[in-house]
Amino acid sequence: METLSYRRQKVYDPVLRLIHMWNGLVILFLMATIWLSELFEKGVGEDTLWQLHIYLGYALVVGIVSRLAWGIVGPRHAIFSDMWHPLVWWNAIRHFDLQAKPRFGHNTLASGVYLAVYTLLAVMAVTGLGLAAVEHSMGPFDVWLGDVAWLKDTFEEPHEIIYYFLMGFVVVHIAALIWPEHKDKTPLAQAMVTGYQYEVEQIKDEDHA
Repeated sequence: METLSYRRQKVYDPVLRLIHMWNGLVILFLMATIWLSELFEKGVGEDTLWQLHIYLGYALVVGIVSRLAWGIVGPRHAIFSDMWHPLVWWNAIRHFDLQAKPRFGHNTLASGVYLAVYTLLAVMAVTGLGLAAVEHSMGPFDVWLGDVAWLKDTFEEPHEIIYYFLMGFVVVHIAALIWPEHKDKTPLAQAMVTGYQYEVEQIKDEDHA
């Protein structure tokens, strides 16, 4: 018979957790404004939601820039070099092995997805600012792009594609936090709230005999 023991370590600093919460909430609110806008016919309600969507986009830009900066000057588990594991990613692809070795900090395989998501978020922010200028004459790009209506499709297509990808990522990300707690009794979801991460150790009863 085996019992579970947990090793606990403070991993995620308060700044990283705040940025993570900020970006997560902003992305959810951005998605909510899109879903709600579909319930309204063209009019004041839809216009108000799109105005709110643009301001939330500004908030996302702040969050992305903050994460990029903290990924350079932050502590060990916040910096991007701690998330850079190309050899692990290559071996996982070559051997079709999605089991990552447990470690404190970001999961080595998931790190590649996180980096890709932040890259896509940066592209989404730029295309969103472009759309704000072209369609609504708002934002920092309005001075250069406000009268260039033909650029709408150039910004809109990648913006929408990334939006659908992010919807899928949010679902998978939440499932990936819940599944280990159900399957291996490994607490993960609380890590970005408390900053503590747990590593499970299986101990056989005879070890205590």
